[in-house]
Amino acid sequence: MTGRRTQHDFPNPFASRLPMTEPVVFLPGMMCDARVFGAQILDLSGQTPVMVAPITKGERIEEIASSLLDALPAKCALVGLSMGGIVAMELLRRAPERVSRIALISTSPLDDTPQISAAREPLMVRAKAGRLEDVMAETLRPEYLAPGPKRVEVLSIVKEMSQALGPDVFIRQSRALQRRRDQQSTLRKCKVPALIMCGAHDQLTPVKRHSFMAELIPNAQLQVMEHSGHLPPLEQPDAVTQVLRDWLKMPFILR
Repeated sequence: MTGRRTQHDFPNPFASRLPMTEPVVFLPGMMCDARVFGAQILDLSGQTPVMVAPITKGERIEEIASSLLDALPAKCALVGLSMGGIVAMELLRRAPERVSRIALISTSPLDDTPQISAAREPLMVRAKAGRLEDVMAETLRPEYLAPGPKRVEVLSIVKEMSQALGPDVFIRQSRALQRRRDQQSTLRKCKVPALIMCGAHDQLTPVKRHSFMAELIPNAQLQVMEHSGHLPPLEQPDAVTQVLRDWLKMPFILR
């Protein structure tokens, strides 16, 4: 059974140590780097092998996933945020035997509609023309995050990450998103512990989309972060870490 749960429904995992488990691989979102998972990496890396897999190479999701498979551990837990979640689903499709569990945050299994695909074109043109900062301000608007003073801090981190990656990465990632496949069938076949997480205030990938994803996956857990928008790992870092710790304790055998 799937169900909507808030962070308050989970027991406090800090009362006991997290047992050694499989390596955890974090897949950042579009125009994001390891900083987007900074709090989670810092916490989990003390007891669990952790790595960050960049999704900055390749103009197809399949190409990105294929290159990552050469670098990833033989078996690992995947945590994908936004575009990173899309890459995680492709990794699950291509090599299900190498994925021990999967957490999908603020993402979607659907391919681009013609309208969304067409809307990416002028953004790529502007990014190539040196207007990446303006493009990012339009891509991640303040209202896509939860209301409150945290917005300013989160948007500042996003700006720093996007500037570090640059316009060429934006263009490659945009092309990859335009060409991505629908992954609904991949989720239906998922046989590992799965966590679906989203922010209650997310207007880019809303709660309804994540409820749909959770219904596709057998025994998936749906976690709605009530005080987050599109970037829960930055907006509610401690709460997200807590949820991930519980997910890592879920048994491999699902009943």
